[in-house]
Amino acid sequence: MSIRTDPAGVPTPSPTLRPTRPPRAWAWTGVAAGVLGIATIQASMATSVDWEATAGDAEAMLADAATKQGAFLAFHLLACLTMLALPIFGAGLKRRLDQQGPAGALHGQVGLAGLLLTAAALLLGSGLDTQFALGFSEPELFVPESAAFYTDWVATIPWLWVGAGLTALALSAASLRHGAAPRWIGVVSLVLGALTVVAGISPLQYMAGFVGPIWLLVVSLGFALGDRR
Repeated sequence: MSIRTDPAGVPTPSPTLRPTRPPRAWAWTGVAAGVLGIATIQASMATSVDWEATAGDAEAMLADAATKQGAFLAFHLLACLTMLALPIFGAGLKRRLDQQGPAGALHGQVGLAGLLLTAAALLLGSGLDTQFALGFSEPELFVPESAAFYTDWVATIPWLWVGAGLTALALSAASLRHGAAPRWIGVVSLVLGALTVVAGISPLQYMAGFVGPIWLLVVSLGFALGDRR
């Protein structure tokens, strides 16, 4: 409590301003994005056709996919919600790293860019849903080869989470080298980020979709619950 004087010169106490905790809405949005991202991958897996029964037969693939219309629609909703949440978490992370990291550092910008890349992959990955998922109630209207390609699209493009791996490595560098985030977040980001990037640059790049959402969920929970700066 500080002391101030009134117009008559009598000292009067002034209330002490309590420090406000930094907003955490961005971190909780990241938690939502992580959960939604994991659910998106699961929904994508649920849309997969029976490859053993339909191999090389586009008409059989179309018939199989048409029985999974509900899964395709669920995938679309989850992918779009994840896509909308990622930039919000990315913007909050950039602000957090810019405030706590060294002046002029690029960690925050790189972190945001990586999540924008991931959001773009989800936008593109769900971009054909209007054409196909809504029309699977009338599969006879489709060219079988086009529908077969669509099933591959949904099973691949939304899994391209390599951009999140780039974000994880930027966060790791900011944490471990500059103390801009809790050290354990830096270690987790280094391990899972490296796995995501290695998977993303390999020919099996869609495997990044198994790791990236888990990293996002763990780290965003860390910022939401355990970070006091």
